[in-house]
Amino acid sequence: ERLGTYNGHTGAVWCVDADWDTRHVLTGSADNSCRLWDCETGKQLALVKTSSAVRTCGFDFGGNIIMFSTDKQMGYQCFVSFFDLRDPSQIENNEPYMKIPCSDSKITSAVWGPLGEFIIAGHESGELNQFSAKSGEQLSNIKEHTKQINDIQTSRDMTMFITASKDNTAKLFDCTTLEHLKTFRTERPVNSAALSPIFDHVVLGGGQEAMDVTTTSTRIGKFEGRFFHLAFEEEFGRVKGHFGPINSVAFHPDGKSYSSGGEDGYVRIHYFDPQYFEFEFEA
Repeated sequence: ERLGTYNGHTGAVWCVDADWDTRHVLTGSADNSCRLWDCETGKQLALVKTSSAVRTCGFDFGGNIIMFSTDKQMGYQCFVSFFDLRDPSQIENNEPYMKIPCSDSKITSAVWGPLGEFIIAGHESGELNQFSAKSGEQLSNIKEHTKQINDIQTSRDMTMFITASKDNTAKLFDCTTLEHLKTFRTERPVNSAALSPIFDHVVLGGGQEAMDVTTTSTRIGKFEGRFFHLAFEEEFGRVKGHFGPINSVAFHPDGKSYSSGGEDGYVRIHYFDPQYFEFEFEA
């Protein structure tokens, strides 16, 4: 049963984030705007207009500072903007306290690092960057992926993060040092990857590009959610259901279920069997 709707955007919504106590929701859209909502009532609290589509957005650790990145399109450069919500004039005047240009390769995914000191940004080129939320300087830069990074998600304790890429792999990194720790390989593009909050498990979702789906049979498409062991990098399970590429996956905070959203228009919520927990604790 649907509880409510956040009405306002007139284009595709590319990113959604809730703050730590789920009072506010932040959304970014292809209608060249980033909007702040009251989570419970759906009332729009703030609107920031941009020059191009908003691709990623997020609240920092305390929920006071928001960041979002815009696309490189229509002659406009890719920027990351930072607003402090404790200063209402920044939103009213559309003047972020910091704006970082990214001229080389546009940002396709970004998350806050631990304690809100920096953000981790994944690029179209496969690069990963850390940008300071105080000074805006680039703290570190690595390139472990060969193609676009589609998704970045952090672990529950914010010490690690996982990236999903078009190069058919997901990779695990240290949040602070950006050290590459593990690689999870598949034979198709990975659109999203999530880390279990209670086990050493990773779930990957992907498939072909949406435009290629009609040219192959559903069997070849391989649209399952795929489970890997975090330490051993081995695949130990698949969950079928979607009949189109999976665009996003996320674990429930209690680790007992996960959800996946697909190109087929469905969000599927999967609850793990009791044996899943018994097996893991015995192992």
